[in-house]
Amino acid sequence: MKTVVEFLSDLVRIPSPSADSNRALIQYAIQALYSAGWTTRELPYTDPVGVEKINLLAAPPGQDLAARDVDLVCMCHTDTVPYAADWPDALNPTLRDGNLHGCGACDVKAVLACLLTIISNSPVNSWPAGLRLVLTADEEIGCIGASHLIAADVLRPRRMIIGEPTLLQPARAGKGYCLAEITVHGKEAHSAHPQQGVSAIYQAARLIAAIEQFAQQLAAATHPFLDPAFTTINIGTVVGGTAKNIVPGQCRFQLEWRPIPGEPASHVLDAVAEIIDRLHCADPTFRAEIQLRRQQAGFETPADAPLVRAAESLTGRTATSIPFGSEASLFAPIAEEVIVFGPGDMRTAHSSRERVPVAQLDEAVACLASLMHTM
Repeated sequence: MKTVVEFLSDLVRIPSPSADSNRALIQYAIQALYSAGWTTRELPYTDPVGVEKINLLAAPPGQDLAARDVDLVCMCHTDTVPYAADWPDALNPTLRDGNLHGCGACDVKAVLACLLTIISNSPVNSWPAGLRLVLTADEEIGCIGASHLIAADVLRPRRMIIGEPTLLQPARAGKGYCLAEITVHGKEAHSAHPQQGVSAIYQAARLIAAIEQFAQQLAAATHPFLDPAFTTINIGTVVGGTAKNIVPGQCRFQLEWRPIPGEPASHVLDAVAEIIDRLHCADPTFRAEIQLRRQQAGFETPADAPLVRAAESLTGRTATSIPFGSEASLFAPIAEEVIVFGPGDMRTAHSSRERVPVAQLDEAVACLASLMHTM
C-alpha cells in the first residue's frame, strides 16, 4: 500500500494546470480507486478552446453510483495554477524540513492524496451508505467543473467536505467571489483638439472614483466571523486608449468583489449599475456597460451543524472562515452542511513556496478517514 507522501509525490509529478486537460491525473485516480473496488463515472466536457476536461464521480463497492441523493461527498479539484518558468522543481516533489514541496502540493493535491490513501487502505466492506468522492476540473479559473456538475444535477448531497488548504481548521464560512468587466465608451479625436472627442479614460476615472467611495461604504455592513469582516471590492486591471496623441475611445477595467455570507452576490453589481445611471444623467456623453463574468455568493454552515462539530472534535481546532473563493459557494445552496478542510497553508500556494507539512498530511488522513466512516 502506498503512503500519503507517495501518493502526493505521484500527483505532483502529473502536470495539471487549468489550461491543459486533467485526464492524466483523473486516470491515475481511477486506477487507485479501481484497485480498491470503487466504481467511477467520468463526466467530460470541452472548454472554450477545445481542451477536454473531466469531472469524476466515485462510489464505494456495492453502492449505486447513479443515486443522486447521498449523505456525504468529499470533493477536491484537480487543476493547479500555472507554475513559473524559474521554478525548476515544480513537478519534482521534494521533501525538505518536514515539508513536501511542489506545484499543487497543498492546493489541492494534498487532499486528493489523503483521500486516495484512505480509500486504498480501508477494508472493501467498511464504507457507510451514501458516500461519494468527487473530483472536479477548472476550479482555479472559476469553479467551472463544479458548475457543470450542478447543471447536470447528478448529485444532491446532504453534507460536503470541500478540499482546500486550511491548516486543518474546519472552515464553515467564506466569502463569495464575483467578477465583472466594465467597458466605458468615449469618442476618439486628435489630442490637439480634445473638444472634438470624449475621453473614455477620464470617464472611467470618474466611475472608478465613485466605486471607491461605494467600497468604503460597504465596510459598515460587517460579518464578525470573517476577516476582513466586510465585502471587499478590487479593480485589478485597467486598459484603455490606442495612442498617446488620440483621445481614447474606450476604456475597460475588471471589477472584483467578495461578498460576505448573507449578502446577495448581485448587491455590488446593482450598486455599480446605479452609479453608471447617475453619471449618465449628470452627463449624457457618459456611456458604460457591464459584462458579468462570475457571481458566487458567500456560504455559511451553522456552528452547531453535526459536520462542523465532528470536524472540530477530531482536529481539536475551532471552526474558522476562509477569505478565498471555493467550490463551497456553489454547493452551499444544495447541501445542508458544507465545510472546507485540508492540510497546508494557502499563503504558500500559487507560488514557488508551495508546500505541505508531512505531519499535517498524516493528521488529515486520520481526520478524513474518521469523517468518511462515521458521518
